[in-house]
Amino acid sequence: MKLTGIRVLDLTSFIPGPYLTMALADHGAEVIKIEAPGGDHTRHIGLKDGPDTVYFRNFNRGKKSVVLDLKAPADRDAFLRLADTADVVVESNRPGVAARLGIDYATLAARNPGLVYCAISAFGQDGPRSGRVAHDLALEALTGVLAANCGADGRPAMPALPLADYLASLQGLSAVLMALFARSRTGRGDCIDIAMQEALLSATANVMGPTMAEGRQPVIAHERTTGGGAFYRWYPCADGRIALAGQEPKFIAALLGELGRGDLIALTREPGPQQQPVIDLLTAFFAGKTVAEAGALLDRLDLCWGQVKTYPEALADDQIAARGFILTDDLGRRHLGPPIRFLHEPAQPSLRVPGLGADQILIE
Repeated sequence: MKLTGIRVLDLTSFIPGPYLTMALADHGAEVIKIEAPGGDHTRHIGLKDGPDTVYFRNFNRGKKSVVLDLKAPADRDAFLRLADTADVVVESNRPGVAARLGIDYATLAARNPGLVYCAISAFGQDGPRSGRVAHDLALEALTGVLAANCGADGRPAMPALPLADYLASLQGLSAVLMALFARSRTGRGDCIDIAMQEALLSATANVMGPTMAEGRQPVIAHERTTGGGAFYRWYPCADGRIALAGQEPKFIAALLGELGRGDLIALTREPGPQQQPVIDLLTAFFAGKTVAEAGALLDRLDLCWGQVKTYPEALADDQIAARGFILTDDLGRRHLGPPIRFLHEPAQPSLRVPGLGADQILIE
């Protein structure tokens, strides 16, 4: 596999760090999860379908577990010995904590110059808010994402996914791999500073037009992808819901032409309230169709659309099944497979979930 021979020390919990390091493990890296004596927080959060919580195993399969109290000198020394053998360290402490513990980049790199060290935090390692703790919802609020995630009543809705967590993780994964690539040429590691706030804000690029061009907040209900486009919204059907998700002129012309309302095409050239007659037409049309009937028509016209599914329906999706994305372990538990697919050296994820301290022998 691509990362066979790479040793990673994972000092993180919750989502940003563990999602990053699990991706490395799926592609061959040896990931050693360093846990405090009480274990990762997510060992105790949410439902279990076996010896572990679903939350914990969804982010930590394929890793090893070593228990260390990094405030204890003997355990800190054990960690330093492990770090001497590591290629990557990922941590998500509040800035300053790693230095107080004596496990910061400067300390570790002095012993292991080739080390790639990735620090993920809410606000980054410097700046006026760097010492403040925060989780995803606070960052979605601070970046404007929550204010833009409004329901029909114009009020912010609770986000379904912790986007700051996942985006910081993916930016961190990219950075770690870039640093490893650079090290293959120079022999020198690097220190990576990932701020969840910046990772999320960087992902607003496609909706920043009104703000960057005119200095104003977008009118959420009128913008192209947040309610102002008749061909980018969901509609009720007789037995469910579908989402139209393609606003290219050819898609619009195909459906409105099929419905005999080509006269409405001009209303869709720009997003905004002038598209309401188109929305009304499509609302009435889809209300009289089952999801299967609507889907058959949209497929015939080669339009972008999707059925609005529940999570259980999503896991049973025929496309997901055909690609074997849902994996099953020896205990019959389901796992989400690796989304990165290589033709050569594909992922071979281990579905083993580490018991707390199960690999303590590694530091003896």
